[in-house]
Amino acid sequence: MGPLLWKRSELFFLILYAVTFYVIVIQRTLYLSHDHSRELYSLRRGWMFNRLNDLSDAQWRNFHGNLPILTFVFGIFTFGAIALRNQFNLKGRGMSVVWFIMSLAYILHLHGACVVFVLSIASVNFFLAKILAKSKFYLYVLWFFNISVLLLNRIYEGYSFSSFGNQWAFLDNYRGSFRWQICFNLVVLRMLSFGCDYHWSLKETQFDQKKHIIHCSICSSGNSCYHLLQEKRLHFCQYSFIKYLAYLIYAPLYIAGPIVSFNAFASQLDAPKKRYSVVNVIFYGSRWVLCFGLMETMTHFLYYNAFANSGLWRQFSPLEIFIIGYGVINFIWLKFLLIWRYFRFWSLVAGIETIENMPMCLNNCYSLETFWKSWHASFNKWIVRYMYIPLGGSQKKLFNMWIIFTFVALWHDIEWKLLLWAWLTCIFFIPELVIKSSISSFTPRSAAGKFVLREMSAVAGAVTITCLMVANLVGYVVGPSGTSLLISRLFRRDGFPVLVFIFLSFYVAVKLMFHIRDIKQNTK
Repeated sequence: MGPLLWKRSELFFLILYAVTFYVIVIQRTLYLSHDHSRELYSLRRGWMFNRLNDLSDAQWRNFHGNLPILTFVFGIFTFGAIALRNQFNLKGRGMSVVWFIMSLAYILHLHGACVVFVLSIASVNFFLAKILAKSKFYLYVLWFFNISVLLLNRIYEGYSFSSFGNQWAFLDNYRGSFRWQICFNLVVLRMLSFGCDYHWSLKETQFDQKKHIIHCSICSSGNSCYHLLQEKRLHFCQYSFIKYLAYLIYAPLYIAGPIVSFNAFASQLDAPKKRYSVVNVIFYGSRWVLCFGLMETMTHFLYYNAFANSGLWRQFSPLEIFIIGYGVINFIWLKFLLIWRYFRFWSLVAGIETIENMPMCLNNCYSLETFWKSWHASFNKWIVRYMYIPLGGSQKKLFNMWIIFTFVALWHDIEWKLLLWAWLTCIFFIPELVIKSSISSFTPRSAAGKFVLREMSAVAGAVTITCLMVANLVGYVVGPSGTSLLISRLFRRDGFPVLVFIFLSFYVAVKLMFHIRDIKQNTK
């Protein structure tokens, strides 16, 4: 059998296995959802075929419930800003004033009197930057201040006005509809971005703009890519207070991101980018609608998250426990894809381009590094620019990843399960880095050597996916105790065949990803 015929035959059997896998998963979940729907108290009346809708996830429930009013508000804000820009030929400063006023109205509705806390902390950060930016100790001060704010906000749960004096206690009755300290996590990232970008603008840049434009397909075509917008130095007058505030509370990206650096934001206020045409933006929005339809179908028929939240999964067989865990992780991925792409869509309409947060499907990642580059990708880019490179980059990767993932865990919330998730991820990263380093120095010459290397890589990918699933179940789904119970159930006698099935399924998934990668490379 020739190599081409072997690849085609292998691909056929891999696809057949994958189809069978999803038929089993979906069919079993449908049975579970039907048989136990009365025991799940977090289901709501749905609109599809008289089915109940799984709205047990608080974040998705809030987004889903507020989607009509969000769309109405962002429609008015965005098209209003575009009309003002076109009518009065507004540039950077003018547009920053427009977006500041609109965004201030938006967050006043969200946070009420607590906007005082947002603007006060933001002002202190700005004046720290303006006063100390030239100091060699500035970055230490900047990070200490922002991490302190991040932790204190959570410890004191957004503070109470009464703690500043009884005369202010009445303001606690006007705290808005959304906790400001939750949104402020993203504001902290923006404050750090502004502080670092301003500090680096006062130094000699190492970014070769001409060389970048020559080698970048986007920039060489006459447009500006996100990397160029982020790296090129801005004039010091761009780092004004009004632009800074407009950046921090920019309405389309305020609640959930994606994250955009200050340099990229300020550059696009001056000249909105035309890389995304009206047709491209409409197509992007249409794809979002299709993804939303997929989510609605999932939550009406497959009650993954409701099972996980109720604890009912503890009564199930090892295979059913795996199916619920796998389904919840896919639900989380699709939830964030919809939330992030929704806000990115409105930002694109307004003329501010950001990085796509979910550029790759969750089920098309077989390495930890690839997974983190494609899950919350804008946050990953932020970490690379403001943490990874300043900490030493690839030369100190094994050291700085512990600092980075600990920060990421604390940034999300102060919870032991998140810290455990971060440290588990670091532990799982170490063997991947060692194996990658070993493989990169080994180049097989014979067909047999290539075959062995491909098989070993597939096995390593299956192990990585298993580790990813465990880490994310610990951090975001059932916590350490639930994951411990899940693993103990799988290692019983009746769970061993399920373990074999899980590992074989992940192995097949990695082999499919290899074929997808090969097809993409051949079509370039």
